[in-house]
Amino acid sequence: MRTNYVLIDYENVQVKSLSLLMEEQFHVKVFLGPKNSKLSTDFVLAMKELGDRADYILMETSGSNALDFHIAFYIGALATTDPTAFFHIISKDTGFDPLINHLKEKKKIFSKRSASIEEMPCFLPVPAAKIENVSNEVKVTTKPKGNSAKSLLDELTKVALNDLIKRKNSKPRTKQTLLNTIQNSCGKEKPMTEIEAVFKSLVKKGYVKISGEKVTYAPPSTHL
Repeated sequence: MRTNYVLIDYENVQVKSLSLLMEEQFHVKVFLGPKNSKLSTDFVLAMKELGDRADYILMETSGSNALDFHIAFYIGALATTDPTAFFHIISKDTGFDPLINHLKEKKKIFSKRSASIEEMPCFLPVPAAKIENVSNEVKVTTKPKGNSAKSLLDELTKVALNDLIKRKNSKPRTKQTLLNTIQNSCGKEKPMTEIEAVFKSLVKKGYVKISGEKVTYAPPSTHL
């Protein structure tokens, strides 16, 4: 499973939740400036729950782009020991983009800047208009076939399932993370009642299996 390093520019983005990063492939490094002296209790507890997959990097003195340089240094150091990893920079600072482009184009290092954890590529929903399996050229529209609630549920279930298939070995491993992922794929505006219905539909169809809070999968190998 590919390791995903999430490097958070906390001077720029005050992250509220790490719930999407609880899976074992995510390693989190939070870069704090001298003025970031107060962190929420929930955030600190979430970092503690990640154990040795989470770390704080504290800047002792401030300076122009000092934190940015630290993030760049850590990506370089980590890429040396783990060249196949994916590096996510969480920041609204577009100054990182030239570095990201250089890493991808010149060094073939997987990397991406996102304005929030929820906007990381692995959590973005499948486009609402269609889902395309590039290798098999299979296209599926998400427009309901009818106005019935069942047709809508079937279509949302199909969207969620295809999104899970796309994730391969990066599927959520807990029920709560799966619910968050379903909401991201089906639409954040969807009420939780619909998200729960999609979850139950996946379980009923045998694509998702629940044991306590742990989740395992038996989806088809290709998109529907």
